[in-house]
Amino acid sequence: MTICLDMMGGDFAPLEAVKGLQRYFAEESTPAMLFLTGDEAQLNPLLAEYQIPADKVKVIHAPQVIGYHEHPTKALKEKQQSSIAIGFHLLATGKVDAFISAGNTGAMLVGSLFSIKAMEGVLRPTISTVIPKENGETGLLLDVGLNADCKPEHLNQFSILGSLYAKHILGYDNPRVALLNIGEEEGKGNLLAQATYPLLKENQEINFVGNVEGRDILLNKSDVMVCDGFTGNVILKMAESLFNITQQKNIHHEYFDKFDFEIYGGTPVLGVAKPVIIGHGISHAKAFCQMIRIAEKMISTGLMEKMKASFEGK
Repeated sequence: MTICLDMMGGDFAPLEAVKGLQRYFAEESTPAMLFLTGDEAQLNPLLAEYQIPADKVKVIHAPQVIGYHEHPTKALKEKQQSSIAIGFHLLATGKVDAFISAGNTGAMLVGSLFSIKAMEGVLRPTISTVIPKENGETGLLLDVGLNADCKPEHLNQFSILGSLYAKHILGYDNPRVALLNIGEEEGKGNLLAQATYPLLKENQEINFVGNVEGRDILLNKSDVMVCDGFTGNVILKMAESLFNITQQKNIHHEYFDKFDFEIYGGTPVLGVAKPVIIGHGISHAKAFCQMIRIAEKMISTGLMEKMKASFEGK
């Protein structure tokens, strides 16, 4: 198992990425082989300082970095020696099994769609977020920003991708899938929700349990919630603000602590042919460590192969 990590992506890179490696190797008895893309002059002293085992990492020199405000497509084309571009090249050519970055989100999405490409039959890849439930379990919400405008067919496919992720990564045997809506009754909602409901109801590959409302998002009403990316991103940002407010007001409770994104690491791009994981720009060591663990689990469970099998012939 070989995983590539962009060491230059993120507001606190490369230091926090190196600290994440230190944490990962300290906790893992059988670690994966890690390819690290980034500037050797900055990386090598830090790797030595934090005693990262040299036999478990391989530095791939990348003299360029794609900044947060650069145009994704233009930057990937013009900066082919960037840490992100080289990471995608390694993944596309089969030299690594997964690629992780907390760098330019747009560049990561463009690279996923054009370097790795969507699985055959997938209309649009999607990104998700983990939602802490009040009972201590975790749910999945998707899409959360990749597809602001969607068609019913897209949400139907998101339900399959989310269900497979919830089963093999989150550990649900038969995840309950719900449509996020403004009412519980069938026929509620806007045109998108009304047209999506019958597709989910007839989908034999998921365990559809009907509509859930905004007040149900944090409850144990479902395990996978499907919506368009505009709605999902609003919910994601609100959840992030909830955690920030509790920190600012010095409110400490084990439930609210679960809103810390660093616990979950990053979000995989679901529906592309190989594992790609996008981290938050303000990721610290814990998040980098968790992203490596997500990549490991996606590889070891054969998640991509299971997803591909679900879309064969579609």
